[in-house]
Amino acid sequence: MAEELPGAWFGFGFCGFGQALGSGRARRVLSPEPLRAPGAGLDVYRVSASWSYTAFVSRGGRLELAGAAGGAAGGCRDAWASEALLVLLRAGPGPEPGAELQAWAPGSALRGEPLWVHTVEAEAEGDDGPGGKPQAGPLPLLPCARAYVSPRPPFYRPLAPGLRARRLELGAEHALLLDEAGQVFSWGGGRHGQLGHGTLEAELEPRPLEALQGLPMAEVAAGGWHSVSVSETGDVYIWGWNESGQLALPTRSLAEDGKTVAGEAAGLHEGGPDVKSTAGGEDGAPTPFIAVQPFPALLDLPRGSEAVKASCGSRHTAVVTRTGELYTWGWDQTNQKVIWEKNQTPQYIFLKCSRWISSKEEKDNGRRLG
Repeated sequence: MAEELPGAWFGFGFCGFGQALGSGRARRVLSPEPLRAPGAGLDVYRVSASWSYTAFVSRGGRLELAGAAGGAAGGCRDAWASEALLVLLRAGPGPEPGAELQAWAPGSALRGEPLWVHTVEAEAEGDDGPGGKPQAGPLPLLPCARAYVSPRPPFYRPLAPGLRARRLELGAEHALLLDEAGQVFSWGGGRHGQLGHGTLEAELEPRPLEALQGLPMAEVAAGGWHSVSVSETGDVYIWGWNESGQLALPTRSLAEDGKTVAGEAAGLHEGGPDVKSTAGGEDGAPTPFIAVQPFPALLDLPRGSEAVKASCGSRHTAVVTRTGELYTWGWDQTNQKVIWEKNQTPQYIFLKCSRWISSKEEKDNGRRLG
């Protein structure tokens, strides 16, 4: 979602609530389709996708909601959508510089009063955002880079003094932070290895990932229970839960059906992945798979591609390369079962493309989508 690049927005995935503007309801979008903005067109600057609805912010500061939650508002600099809370960063009511952070119930249609309001200080430096205002966020990180907003109380959460963040991502139970020096920190729940410290233990405070020290990172992304980091040289590191292949590592769902063979380790081996196996491979031998990867693993993209962007859904992952290719992997279910999953992370993917690959080009140059 490189909004500074010229191009058009595309979306695909589960869209049963009409999460994409103009898409209607009860649809399964199986391949990327252009975003159809209402009226004369919405110059979309930022997209934040939750499970049942999506927030679109235009360069003019216009907010539009689509899906199970509806509504519109002006004067918005940024928006962050989750099933529990819709957070808006809006221009402050007074003449002084700064912004107002508002938390709304998604079903409120932005009517009445917000659940919570907090005034945040202006960002002194940074790229321009909508309306020529200083870049705010992106949320959930606040413009001051010293605090973030949570979907659960307390909504405003300050970071430790001296910890200057340049990006912050929230999973279902954990948080990832990228600081100004390119170091990655994680904290929160760790029962699926999503913190990357080699254990399943929780961390109450931000803890640096020792496995990535000395490797400056440029991007971080948090899924429901897995994490991704992209280095400044374009390498992809991934860790956490692999139940649906969201780590692009061998998974049980791709192995032969059958019960886990007797004698396998029931829990995590300290400092290593939770490697299990299923009975009934082609040669009769157990087929190994990885359920949990508790520390960062280097992932090789096809054709030696270098990554520049990464994004995670609850149980899927997407990466964009330096040459503009998109790779996706992980959970791909878009049937009725999805509707009842209590996830707060998106099942619908939005991307911005300067040029889309035609079917003929895809056949000529090899498959571009994972």
